[in-house]
Amino acid sequence: MPRTTRIDAPDALHHIIIRGIERKKIFRDDTDRDNFLDRLGEILVDTRTACFAWALIPNHVHLLLKTGSLPLATVMRRLLTGYAVSFNLRHRRHGQLFQNRYKSILCQEDPYLLELVRYIHLNPLRAKIVSELKSLDRYPYSGHSIVMGKRMNDWQDVEYVLGLFDIKLSTARRRYRAFVQKGLREGRRPDLVGGNLIRSAGVWSIVKATRKNIVRLKGDERILGDADFVERVLESNNERLSRRYKLESRGYDFDWLIERVSLLSGMKPKEILSKGKYPQTVKARSLLCFWATRELGISTVKLAKKLNLSQPSVSISAKRGEKIAKDNNFKLLEE
Repeated sequence: MPRTTRIDAPDALHHIIIRGIERKKIFRDDTDRDNFLDRLGEILVDTRTACFAWALIPNHVHLLLKTGSLPLATVMRRLLTGYAVSFNLRHRRHGQLFQNRYKSILCQEDPYLLELVRYIHLNPLRAKIVSELKSLDRYPYSGHSIVMGKRMNDWQDVEYVLGLFDIKLSTARRRYRAFVQKGLREGRRPDLVGGNLIRSAGVWSIVKATRKNIVRLKGDERILGDADFVERVLESNNERLSRRYKLESRGYDFDWLIERVSLLSGMKPKEILSKGKYPQTVKARSLLCFWATRELGISTVKLAKKLNLSQPSVSISAKRGEKIAKDNNFKLLEE
């Protein structure tokens, strides 16, 4: 059965689960854990990706992220590739560290954000890494200790989470902890990681047909939300995919894109593809990277090879290109 594509969008909330290959350990000691968190924090700050919850378990990771202007795939690629290389070098091993694909569930924020924060932060307790909630309050490898003010970092959005409980910090922390403690009685929550709520079934017409009578369907587990939310997400995703396919069917490929950018920038295609760092060249190349990744669906890895750039440089250029297109009202296609 073919794999379904991940669903992503700017400012979207994602519950991400990363597992070691064959469920093997991806953290052997605290040095590994600290290495992973250092990389995670640096990338989240650099990409302006919000993090509301996280937990490190020996053979897997839970993250609750809200994407910024860069796609989730770009954020995760930087994180997982860098960590895997470092882990293999340190432990003198070769081969794949993670399962082929991390799991990403696009979540409806309003009803599920706090439920997911609690679920993720309780994972070390459920895994018996810590024995009681009091120990979890100070456990360094779960975002719970950050929310409780026992530890600090500069990349977890504690203020937003606590603000959902009260405007006064001490009251908010007390209510948050009571909320987490209440979750201990609920046990595991399979509905939050896949299975029971109405989900995408690959064809959003199925959702439309069932939305009036809320039923439970088992789908591809890409979305967590009510019927209306699922429908909106799938419809939007379907529109993006349809646009991409239409562009491809009309011959709008990478070579055509270079000509389009050449026309808008007043530069020759050869100049756009050159390695120069002149402002005009950088501007044109950034626009090219933005449209190539966003509209044509070319991966940053493939684009990096085409442009003879590093993958992070392509990601940065695409982000810059989005602003250039907006500021100059540049359109990929003529109206």
